[in-house]
Amino acid sequence: MATFLYRLGRLAFRRRHFVALIWVALLTLAGVGAASAPAAGSGSFSIPGTEAQKAFDLLDERFPGMSADGATARVVFQAPDGQKLSDAGNKPAVEEAVKDLGNGSEVVSVTDPFETKSVSEDGSVGYAQVRYEVSGMELKETSKEALEHAAEDARDSGLTVEIGGDALQATPHTGSTEVIGIAVAAVVLVITLGSLVAAGLPLLTALIGVGIGVSTITALANVLELGSTTSTLAMMIGLAVGIDYALFIVSRYRAELAEGRDREEAVGRAAGTAGSAVVFAGLTVVIALVGLAVVNIPMLTKMGVAAAGTVVIAVLIALTMIPALLGYAGRKVQPAGARSKRFGRRKAAAEDHAAKPNMGTRWASFVVRRPVAVLLFGIIGLGAAAVPVGSLELGLPDDGSQPTSTTQRRAYDLLSEGFGPGFNGPLMVVGDAQGSDDPKAAAAEVADEIKGLDGVVTVAPATFNKAGDTFTITVVPDSKPSSTQTEDLVHAIRDTGAAVQADTGTEVLVSGTTAMNIDFSQKMNDALVPYLALVVGLAFLLLIAVFRSILVPLKAALGFLLSVLAALGAVVAVFQWGWLSGLMGVEETGPIMSMMPIFMVGVVFGLAMDYEVFLVTRMREAYVHGESPSQAVVTGFKHGARVVTAAAVIMMAVFAGFIGSSESMVKMIGFGLAIAVFFDAFVVRMAIVPAVLALLGKRAWWLPKWLDRALPNVDVEGEGLKAAAEAHADKDKELVRA
Repeated sequence: MATFLYRLGRLAFRRRHFVALIWVALLTLAGVGAASAPAAGSGSFSIPGTEAQKAFDLLDERFPGMSADGATARVVFQAPDGQKLSDAGNKPAVEEAVKDLGNGSEVVSVTDPFETKSVSEDGSVGYAQVRYEVSGMELKETSKEALEHAAEDARDSGLTVEIGGDALQATPHTGSTEVIGIAVAAVVLVITLGSLVAAGLPLLTALIGVGIGVSTITALANVLELGSTTSTLAMMIGLAVGIDYALFIVSRYRAELAEGRDREEAVGRAAGTAGSAVVFAGLTVVIALVGLAVVNIPMLTKMGVAAAGTVVIAVLIALTMIPALLGYAGRKVQPAGARSKRFGRRKAAAEDHAAKPNMGTRWASFVVRRPVAVLLFGIIGLGAAAVPVGSLELGLPDDGSQPTSTTQRRAYDLLSEGFGPGFNGPLMVVGDAQGSDDPKAAAAEVADEIKGLDGVVTVAPATFNKAGDTFTITVVPDSKPSSTQTEDLVHAIRDTGAAVQADTGTEVLVSGTTAMNIDFSQKMNDALVPYLALVVGLAFLLLIAVFRSILVPLKAALGFLLSVLAALGAVVAVFQWGWLSGLMGVEETGPIMSMMPIFMVGVVFGLAMDYEVFLVTRMREAYVHGESPSQAVVTGFKHGARVVTAAAVIMMAVFAGFIGSSESMVKMIGFGLAIAVFFDAFVVRMAIVPAVLALLGKRAWWLPKWLDRALPNVDVEGEGLKAAAEAHADKDKELVRA
């Protein structure tokens, strides 16, 4: 591996014009494709294998004009204080609004609150439901404007009018904090690399990689049904790893220059050593992201594969474009420790630096002397941060989690006030009566059974399709959609449906948005352990080959579990408990999104292994070259701690930049990943890892001989390069003697 990447780096350095042209051409091609591609929708959302999805599929088949997955809007009307909607001054305004709502080209149906008796008992609140033939993100702007104009006209008559549902779903934006994150990354790069030119290289290559990745996603979004969150996630991870991977290669290049090597040789060695670490670090991230396919939720699979593609691009750019740009930069990129323009000489400053240990050396020496104390401190600290995980509540956000300033939230509150909290999350019971001798009797039996259950407010009469073999029943719970009581009711209805099917031959399914959210959460919980086993297992095998050790990868995996639990604890404290919620821009607390634990497990594991590979490969490199285990730990920190610290700060800044997003999922992911990188880089990798390695000593690098023979030699440490250099030197000596 090291030899191949050494040759690749030197080739890119020599053929820099060709390499730069290829990447610029790819960026241009992707940009043109994105600009000419049709606008993407929200992406299809389906959960194969769940009862709710089966019911949706049945409705599409038996109720062809129903548009079960189309956007909906609930236009909620409230009469002025002391009045009713049925009063002579209010009823005409409501009827006119209903008429206007039905004029849209994408409208499938509109209900009149007076005809459907959708008015509260006191007569002050009512609603009209609008159903569209396309999803909320696919709605034309003209349809959204017509909806808002109808509401505005009704407001002019004195009514309070708010709009709920997903018809007004907006494309999320990240805000200015994303730019701040990149600016912080730029400052850290300048401090770490010592010059604007050297700092600009990682930023430039990362932006090019993200540009290619996100533009490709945009170009294919309509064809592959990719949602807007997919490109946001790809941008978030692509920026972070793109900057970090380039930083490691540039830093190693400067270190090689400081050893007195010429620029082409330094580029080759940087690509062969740091580049090998980049390849395997990137592989762990790709494994974690692609592994999301195990969950078997198409939306999540697409998000993972798209983000993994951006990581692959970041790795390829770091291995090829960075060497090419270093060729262009020439003497503008100085050797490590150089403080003047005399690049070709080793500096007295470097000697002074060697005489005075740097911060990484001093910290590692302290940890090696006090490994037990450092280990206990790190474990106890992360354990304390993980305590909130014990009260973790999972769910999916609804209009009740929106800020109170939005019309969706105000509509939600009005409906809760007028009809009860469960009215915002009605359940749809679907009956497949093809196997029943009397479908109407079966529907009546289902309705009667549901009425007898606890937690039910109303059960609407059954509605049949034209063929008369399928019916739907709307059930309104007495609890809010995200509550455990509503979840218990869904399970109770399903249990009742099983008994009805045995009696009448009618299959009863529970669906609707609330039931879909419950099934989604359950599917995520069920997939967590298999996903964790797959991702950690594959990465464990990969790291055994990289480190030629069993205990080091095992330690890496256990450290990851500590950091991800601590990060989840922090997410619960902020987004569920409300700690520091104002500082993070969290206006409404609530359950943690169902996909958050499994998503964090995947992404954080991949990123955690980045730092493990970058830091520990330098330790193994020193150990392989003859140093004692304790001294190898110190040497690894001497050369790697500064760069790993800078990489972690950059990654935290990039992720934290997405906390300003208007979409709660992106905000939560940005915070979760930023705090996870902090815990993993500064507590696990910088404290727990050296402490454990110091305690293990030579046992850390133990590998059974049979396994050593079976594993491929990936040569991350660059032993092949050293052997080749020594052989070349011996050959030169022989030629001199001759």
